[in-house]
Amino acid sequence: MWRCTLGIDLGLVFFTVLPCSAFGRDLPAVQTFALEETKGLIERNVKLEPVEYEGRKAVRLTKESLDDGFALLPDSDFQDGTIEADIALKVTTPPGMRMPGFVGIAFRARTDGSHYELFYLRPGNSQSDDQAMRNHSVQYCAEPDHGWYALRRAWPAVYEAYADLQLEAWTHVKIEVAGRSAKLYLNGSAKPSLVVDGLKGADLHGAVALWGYAGEESYFSKLRITHASPQPVKNGAEAGGVWDVKFGTDAGGFQGSLKLNREGNNLTGTWSGDLGEDRPVAGAWRDGYVELTFTASWPKDWPQGAPGEVTTSLAGWIDGTSAKGRVKVEGRADGQWTATRKE
Repeated sequence: MWRCTLGIDLGLVFFTVLPCSAFGRDLPAVQTFALEETKGLIERNVKLEPVEYEGRKAVRLTKESLDDGFALLPDSDFQDGTIEADIALKVTTPPGMRMPGFVGIAFRARTDGSHYELFYLRPGNSQSDDQAMRNHSVQYCAEPDHGWYALRRAWPAVYEAYADLQLEAWTHVKIEVAGRSAKLYLNGSAKPSLVVDGLKGADLHGAVALWGYAGEESYFSKLRITHASPQPVKNGAEAGGVWDVKFGTDAGGFQGSLKLNREGNNLTGTWSGDLGEDRPVAGAWRDGYVELTFTASWPKDWPQGAPGEVTTSLAGWIDGTSAKGRVKVEGRADGQWTATRKE
């Protein structure tokens, strides 16, 4: 397989080009953005400046409002692969005002800023004496439907974690994306700081962007995108039918059968299995992503949790004849679910 390189003297980007057949799309295999100047970057409700910070040339991003915004990297249509960059954060809010900071990298973003997925760092939380705050050091969200607040309330401790971070210091981040899964690595560690199995975004590809917040200065340097062959997943899979389902939770394993009917974006049906028979199910479908709830009967002889009626929630993606995601039995169990289409 042949390859060639094309250098563009903008102080911004260097491409290594492969033939489009390598990935099924007309994309370079590797894109390197020096981020020593702002030329070519596309501002969305942010201000960009070329600066020198902590010993290196970089781009500084600031925002005056709390409205969403970021800076798009040109020609960065990204689906699967890795994104690496050095980022830093300086808080500029007045003393005495709690501001742990927000700085991150968005991906699979629409150019109008209406939808994107995001990993971001909160260095001030990392240094907190409150363990709950420490656990909010690195976070994932998908705007606009799955922001941090909705994810934290629905799935505590699943989409955020602790990491050792410092304010006003460079942190190397690597985001590894494969289909519906992504991992965040920090400072060259071989182990991820946060794993997301079941990305929430509505799109399978989109731009890469620099993301910051009001009341702070966000710095970005040396960003590199390495594209990989896309995983064979497609949005839009049908939810209707009969599914064999298994739960793997911190309280043990359960299994049963889901019978689902879809009318537009609405789902109805029944659950039968370890947590009750013919339990009515209701939920929503969005382009292959499903959210379901039913009232379960917690077993009397189960050692974890008191017996009784409890709400069970499932969320995840359907891909052809299989599906998987997160499951929560309120106050009793949390874990993952998998399913195979039976009919």
